[in-house]
Amino acid sequence: MEVSDVDRQDAGIVTYRFGPFELDLGKAELRADGVVRPLERQVFALLALLVENRERLVSRDEIVEKVWDGRVVSDSAVSSRIKSARQALGDDGQSQHFIRTIHRRGFRFVAEVRTVRSGLVVTPPPERVAGADEPAARPSIAVLAFRRLGDPGAYATLAEALPHDLIAELSRMRWLFVTARASSFRLPATDDADATEIGRLLDVSYLLTGTVELTGRLLAVTVQLVDTRDRGVVWADRFSSTVDEVHRTRADICARVIMALELEIPLREAGRARFTVTDNLDAWSAYHLGLQHMFRFNRRDNAAARAMFEIAAQRDPGFARAYAGLSFVHFQTAFMRHTDELATEIALARRFAERGLELDPIDPFVNFTMGRSFWLEGDLEASMPWFDRAITVNPNYAQGIYARAWTESLAGRGVDARAHADLAMRLSPLDPLHYAMLGTRAFAHMDLGQDAESAVWAERAARSPGAHVLIAMIAAAAHELNGEGELAAHWAANVRDRNPALKREDFFSSFPMKSPPMRARLDAALGRLGF
Repeated sequence: MEVSDVDRQDAGIVTYRFGPFELDLGKAELRADGVVRPLERQVFALLALLVENRERLVSRDEIVEKVWDGRVVSDSAVSSRIKSARQALGDDGQSQHFIRTIHRRGFRFVAEVRTVRSGLVVTPPPERVAGADEPAARPSIAVLAFRRLGDPGAYATLAEALPHDLIAELSRMRWLFVTARASSFRLPATDDADATEIGRLLDVSYLLTGTVELTGRLLAVTVQLVDTRDRGVVWADRFSSTVDEVHRTRADICARVIMALELEIPLREAGRARFTVTDNLDAWSAYHLGLQHMFRFNRRDNAAARAMFEIAAQRDPGFARAYAGLSFVHFQTAFMRHTDELATEIALARRFAERGLELDPIDPFVNFTMGRSFWLEGDLEASMPWFDRAITVNPNYAQGIYARAWTESLAGRGVDARAHADLAMRLSPLDPLHYAMLGTRAFAHMDLGQDAESAVWAERAARSPGAHVLIAMIAAAAHELNGEGELAAHWAANVRDRNPALKREDFFSSFPMKSPPMRARLDAALGRLGF
């Protein structure tokens, strides 16, 4: 007999027993003779779906709908999860003692099953949006209704409208659990609220709170991010405008809050993880530590990032962003020419991006890494749809917008590249790839024949924190094109100090320009500088 979600809540937590196995829905565990057998979350969800509906056939379409929430996935992805479920049960495609394949129709669980209820009624945690099956260590946040200061009059509704908008936008961030409005708005918006107690009630590690105040025609909104574990203020900002600009202000606040959280929460999580012994790191802690090294674009940090992402993938084999991180570090190895085995690194960058997409095809970072993998082959047109997907999923995803701008600049579409580079920098002025956004703006001006502007932006890029050696090479070429020989020589010497082996061929392999005039001008400039 099938047990519905409501029945399960009333009757207690359900455990299914078959052969030597127990499938514990309450703990999300598969045990064999009492010993836990780790499963990817999609494999567990698939096994639970088959066991709960063992009296009938379950089609591939239903599996995709229930396990992947209807997202587009390949038949091979379904087959892979079926194979993993069988392996966990000691079954295979030949014997089919537990999971039987019905040719061209679907699958059915065929072993005899006993249902055991714990007798305990467990109150489910607050409803969350955006990814209900993620590991518990995933950062989590609740957005409370904002407090009204004074009498905002007709604009009093902003105190709920703004956080409602923020919940919707935050739900696009695949790495973050977001508590649903129905739960978070039940708590009063008071200035003496205990962040730790609210965090306990809502089971979240972060709170986003705010105030709305109207003075005459001036509207002021403050927003604050608090860590519920120690009540520390992680980030805060104040936004001011006139009431006539209220709708633009709402959009601006949402965009700036999203990007602040993209930067501040990973920094906070990485800071906590640094004090944890490596063997005790969970997947998300290892991932956040990897991010701290990933954007530095040097051999040592890239190797450290790779080690952390490998730990994250090992701790949670279903963690899409861990594989995206691995794609990024292999991309970086090839892009920076840190190895002679370029073909191997390019293949790994693509393979790990594909694995991430298989696990979570609508994560912006995963799509971003897939698009970048095509850069290594010089296929700019093939990269563009992946950046578009990343931006469609999260319109405020600055790195996706920057990547599109970079591609446009090399494809000879300087006007579009300039607009998108500006948007990326406005959305994320403190982004770890900010130097690359500045460099993209320099390329856009090169494409438009605006050498003076290109030199200004290239100089800013090369002097920005984290700028790698190829950015210095852009600066050298830009100054040479602008007739600034002394500055060009300075940056050329900087390049040689950092990587004496770097040549024009390496530059154009990393920056595959499709505009013949732009490429010819750069080739000549780099040649005059001795590269």
